[in-house]
Amino acid sequence: MLQKTHSVAGLVSAEVVLVWQDVSFLSWEAAGALLLGCLAGTLADVDKPGSTMAKVLFPLSALLHVLKVRHRTVTHSLLVIALIMLAAGPLPTLFYWTLVVGYVSHPLIDLLNDKGVQLLWPIPGKVRLLPKWLAITTGSTGETVFRALLFVISLGIPLLLVVQRFS
Repeated sequence: MLQKTHSVAGLVSAEVVLVWQDVSFLSWEAAGALLLGCLAGTLADVDKPGSTMAKVLFPLSALLHVLKVRHRTVTHSLLVIALIMLAAGPLPTLFYWTLVVGYVSHPLIDLLNDKGVQLLWPIPGKVRLLPKWLAITTGSTGETVFRALLFVISLGIPLLLVVQRFS
């Protein structure tokens, strides 16, 4: 999936955390969480040369390149998710869960991709949730439709909260 799709998935993830933690969308904490969600949603692509995260986190990206880490392997694995959960422990609850859920959104939606994800790294073999003929190819019309659906959901979550509070 493309960065913009992962960003929107991270945004939706942050909104879900905001609702779960009962944080007003009209607060500085919410603004920080939404930004963190968008960034966390793209973070796993630090292993992909040329990606925005690879440029922003160049030392880490360069190290992964030297170690010959392939795309959608270690950074998309349950192991790294567990490490992020441990490393993020000192963060306030809202930002902890936003980072974790936003990061998890990345390998989760990549499981819909035709190439799959090495979720159980270092165990070889990639996993995908859909049969290859139904899977979403990166940059395809299917991905554009999926991203649009995520965007509609991202608009719908706060709208549903407003409707709920006034009813």
